[in-house]
Amino acid sequence: MPARRTLILHGWQGSGPEHWQTWLAGRLESAGVHVQYPMLPECDVPCPDRWGAALHRELRALAKGDGERIVIAHSLGCVLWLREAAAVSERLRVDRVALVAPPCPGAKVPELARFYPTGADKAAIDAASKHTRLVCSDDDPYCPGRGAAQHWGGPLECEIDLLPGAGHLNVEAGYGPWPEMEAWALGEASTLRAAAPAPV
Repeated sequence: MPARRTLILHGWQGSGPEHWQTWLAGRLESAGVHVQYPMLPECDVPCPDRWGAALHRELRALAKGDGERIVIAHSLGCVLWLREAAAVSERLRVDRVALVAPPCPGAKVPELARFYPTGADKAAIDAASKHTRLVCSDDDPYCPGRGAAQHWGGPLECEIDLLPGAGHLNVEAGYGPWPEMEAWALGEASTLRAAAPAPV
């Protein structure tokens, strides 16, 4: 298996033990992948500047080894990436990014408000990563109105995997184990599909 180094970025309040990000970190580590899955500072009351500083520390660590570099972000972790993309140096540029269920400014969550506007544009995300995918649903409560595909995907001109009825792609929406994301992370799939329903 080719060498890979993966950074997983959680969202507001973190990702708990049942979340697909936690499941994925364990699966990738078992496959011999270098995984960084930090708890970002004060995740219940997140500060954009402190989260930004933490991201750049993680990217410097990610760049210390050989292999493909991947970032997989969920929710506010996506907004963090978009905020900081323009500041990612060429040396720290990654190969692939998956932005899963980024919230929109219209979400009425006071703890998220300081992260907007992101200032992100196509040039910024293209400079930070060779390839960026947006993975989102058409009914995310944290991205009301036009939805993430239009709000983020259109202006950023990134590839979009739209998963109908997948909500915020979190535990509540049925996203604990997500083998489809594991396949993407390992380079075995080029697109993201919905998680298969758990057996009853």
